[in-house]
Amino acid sequence: MRQTAGHRWQHHNLRHSFVSLLSESGLSIEQISLLVGHKSTQVTETVYRHQLRPVLTEGAEAMDGLLPADR
Repeated sequence: MRQTAGHRWQHHNLRHSFVSLLSESGLSIEQISLLVGHKSTQVTETVYRHQLRPVLTEGAEAMDGLLPADR
């Protein structure tokens, strides 16, 4: 791979970028988990938690809209 400014890209760098882009595009955690080869979403959520924030936030907002505020 091509080096840029003294930085050598490694497999995990590309993998994290891949997950981040998929998350930002709105793919579900389940879809991302399948694409990166995890057996469950738990691994995806644990390893890529900081990159899944848009997906998690959208899910939380959707649930807020479904549940009454007085609960």
